[in-house]
Amino acid sequence: MITANYTVVGMTCDHCVMSVTEEVGEVPGITDVDVDLATGRLVVTSDAPIDGSRIRSAVAEAGYAIADEA
Repeated sequence: MITANYTVVGMTCDHCVMSVTEEVGEVPGITDVDVDLATGRLVVTSDAPIDGSRIRSAVAEAGYAIADEA
C-alpha cells in the first residue's frame, strides 16, 4: 500500500470535500481518499505508485488546486 499526501487549496465547505473525494477516487488505481476540510490535507492510498499529475488533474477537475511545495 502506498500513501501520498497533498494540500488542496480553495475548499470552503463539505461539498468541496465531496467533489475532491469523488474526482480523485475515480483515478485508476486509487483505493482510498481522505480529505480534511480544516487543513486541506488530501491523503491518497493506492496499491501501486500513482503519477502526481493525475491527482493534480483530478483535483483541478473538481475546481481546486494542489498547493506547490515550498
